[in-house]
Amino acid sequence: MERRFSNALRAEAQQGRIPIIVDIKAYSPRYGDLFRGRTHPELALTFKNAGAPAFAVITEKEHYHGSLDDLEQVVTVSGLPVLRKDFITGVRALEDTVWAGASAVLLICSMHSPQRLTKLFRAAHKLGLEVLVEMHTLQELEIAADLGAKLIGINNKDIGRLELDDGNVSRMLTLIAQAPADALIVNESGLHTRDDVCAAIDAGAHALLIGSALLQADDPAEYFKVLSKGR
Repeated sequence: MERRFSNALRAEAQQGRIPIIVDIKAYSPRYGDLFRGRTHPELALTFKNAGAPAFAVITEKEHYHGSLDDLEQVVTVSGLPVLRKDFITGVRALEDTVWAGASAVLLICSMHSPQRLTKLFRAAHKLGLEVLVEMHTLQELEIAADLGAKLIGINNKDIGRLELDDGNVSRMLTLIAQAPADALIVNESGLHTRDDVCAAIDAGAHALLIGSALLQADDPAEYFKVLSKGR
């Protein structure tokens, strides 16, 4: 299986920068409209030109106002590896993910039994997708480790509450430290400042997923450069 998504993050770190996956989402249940008249292609080019190594695109419609067309647009315009974020529950959705051109897909531990998570994990790999296995608790981290996941997302917020809680990186520092040593760890959500970014990296995260803070910035491209600057 080609590891285009994770390899892009590793290459960014090797260049001395903090790997940040730009999470492009039109709407947040917490913050509302994040695009303010902008489009997926416009933002993809903005962040690509600022140096983004990879993107995530939310395709969930009801709560985040996303679609597979959004994903396909970012893939086409950017030419960069893209992660599909959605509440994936079946193999058909994985096939649609491949069709749209994504390099990776998000599977959320809390949504599945261990048996169904294993089934989807294996099916995604057979389709050539990397899998970012997302967890929020120690029990879910153990499930991800038992699964053999090499790309693990530690969400600072509770996706079961649509990330409306006040989770932040400080609550997840101990979990980051307990993650498998051979996995690439992505810290997600609640990252707003340079201090947040540094705290996550210092705790052992290899990459970060940041959306709202970048999209709400007065100058998104410049703020991306501030957050991703090497230590």
